Order: sequence, then C-alpha cells, then structure tokens
Amino acid sequence: TATGALLLAKVFSYLSRLVPASGGPYAYTKAAFGDFAAFLVAWGYWISCWCTNAAIVIAFIAYLGVFFPILSNEPLVGLTVAIFTVWFLVWVNSQGIRKGGNIQVVTTILKLIPLLSIAIFGLFYINLDHFTPFNLSEESNFDALGITATMTLWAFLGIESATIPAGNVKDPKNTIPKASMLGTIIASVAYILSSFAIMGIVDPASLQTSTAPFADAGALMWGENARYFIAFGAAASCFGALNGWTILLGQMPLAASEDRLFPRVFRKKNEHGVPVLGMVLSTILVSGLIMMNFSESLVKQYEFIILLATLTCLVPYLFSMAGFVIISIQKKIQFNPGFRWKLLLATLAFSYSLWAVIGSGSEIVYYGFILLMAGIPFYALIQWNKNK
Repeated sequence: TATGALLLAKVFSYLSRLVPASGGPYAYTKAAFGDFAAFLVAWGYWISCWCTNAAIVIAFIAYLGVFFPILSNEPLVGLTVAIFTVWFLVWVNSQGIRKGGNIQVVTTILKLIPLLSIAIFGLFYINLDHFTPFNLSEESNFDALGITATMTLWAFLGIESATIPAGNVKDPKNTIPKASMLGTIIASVAYILSSFAIMGIVDPASLQTSTAPFADAGALMWGENARYFIAFGAAASCFGALNGWTILLGQMPLAASEDRLFPRVFRKKNEHGVPVLGMVLSTILVSGLIMMNFSESLVKQYEFIILLATLTCLVPYLFSMAGFVIISIQKKIQFNPGFRWKLLLATLAFSYSLWAVIGSGSEIVYYGFILLMAGIPFYALIQWNKNK
C-alpha cells in the first residue's frame, strides 16, 4: 500500500506542476476530461471527505474512551461528543485556513512522539508467533490481501490534499510536490513500523476486537499507565486528521462551485475567505452518517465507513492518473526526455488504484456506485440552471 501511495503522490506532484490550480483531482480531471467527469470526481471526493470525517471521529472517540470509558460504554454519550467535535472544528476552520493549519502543526508534533515510540521501541517486544498463521481469515491469501490493501489505503488518503487549496499555498509549483512526497514517505515509515510492532505485541485474538490498538500495545510494553500516554498521541492524531479533512470539506466543493459545477452555496465565503456554508452542509452529512451507525459496534462501523470513503476517493485517483496522460498530450510534452518514465509511474498508479477498487468488495462497490450515480440528477439540474 505504501508503494501504491508513493506512486500516486509522485504523479500528483507532476500534475500540480502541469495544472497549478486549486481543486487537486477535480482540477486535473476537468482539464483532461471536461465538465461531467470533473463533476463526478468532485462529487465522489466530496462523499469521501464526509465519510472520512465520520470514520476519523469514531476512532477519536474510541481513544478518548481510554480516559473516559463512558464514551465507549454508552453509545449516546459517544455520539454526542463525536458530533460536538466535528462542529467545533467547523467553527475553528471558519476563522481562516491559517488557524486550521496551526492546529495541524500542533497535533502533528503531539502525535509523532508517542506513535513513533511504539513504532521504534515496540520492535523489542515482538512475539513472532503472532504472525502465524499469516492469514487468519476464511478468504484465500489473494482475496485477503486485496481487502487489506484497500483498508490500509484509507490511512494514506489525503496524499493529494496539498494540491486542493493550491491558491492558498506559497510557491505551489515547488511547495506542493515536496510536501506531497515528503509527507507520504514519513507516513509510510511510521505506518509500517507501528503496524508491525502492534501486530507483534498484541495477540491476534485481542487485536481483532480492539478499538484502541496503540494504547493496548503501550500497556503491554510499559504497563497500564502507558496506555494513557499512547492513547493521548493516537487521539491527537485523529483530531489533527479530522481537522485537515474539515478544511477539505469546504475547499473541494468550492473549486467545483466556482466553475459552476456545484451549487452556488458552496462558493459563498465569510469575512475570512472561508467557504463556511459548504463546510456546514458537509458536516450535516457527517453528523447524519455518525447517527445512522452509532448503534453498531465501533469496529464494524469503522470498517464499513473507511472502505466506502476509500472507494469514493479512488475514483478521483483513477481519473487523475489517466488525466496525466491526456494533459501531457495537450501540453505537447509527451516527447520530452523522461516522459516515458513518468508514463510508467502513472500506469502503475492507475493499475494499483483499480486493484484497490476490486479489493474493496462487492458490497462496498455496490453502495459506492449508487452514491456516485446519485449525483447525476444534481449535475443535470446545475446544467439546466446554467442554461436558463
């Protein structure tokens, strides 16, 4: 998954130089395929944003449950805190994109120390017996690998996020490619080491039902008190990720709305230049998704939402990877030195994304397809109003 994410990040780096406009995958798809494909990408990415926010806030509540068990034991209390959290971050980001960026810096520092502690020191507590058998599911190795690849890709969603608010970034042609690649590399190292450590520390039976695996691993390594230290880092990680995706809830619809492919309400900005109405409408959907599922167990709820979020984000990835070729032809750079190497990377990234779609399973593809097709009447209505 890390290899696939790095391929995607590299091609997004190329695209950010070819099309230095806000909107990221939406802008690239519009340049390559036109309005309708761009609308589907914006629609799918928007769905992915609010599904992702719902999934992240569930993880956030799970780790807060280490400190306040009532959040895990009483679903209604957990639901209330989850909804308060998502709306609090809407208020924070309505004050300007810089304030949201400041929260990202703080939460990144807070989360890296405890999480890297597990990733590095946890390697000394590994029990290799936990890795046998390799496949605990009833699926074949190939099918199990496919579904796991899709679920782990969810952890990398956002590799393209630096390309979306490009209009708010200094020197975007250089800053965005560097940020995309460096961020993906750091995340890859942290994810691989920490996942390996946790699987080796926590026995498989406990890990299957754990809602706070980092905290469980910390408790086994350094005693029960360490659970709180690790849980704090994991909660900070979730809070920071939720803040970042809250920013995107407004930015992607804004780019589409400015091209008149999304309703005009999404391009209305407040005095801080933030598309706050778009964020509010999106967060209403986030709240609804949380409420619809709060009666289920956290693990089942989390799995379904992250698979759905990943699928709806893979559609923009597929269009963007194919769009790289078309944009290159439009700009007549297909004969430039080194283009064949870039074409190979785009082809591999496209193939990887398609494989991840297959790995999400028939149920998720079914619901994801319905959600994507549900946007078509809105596109027709928007075109009607434009012509009128």
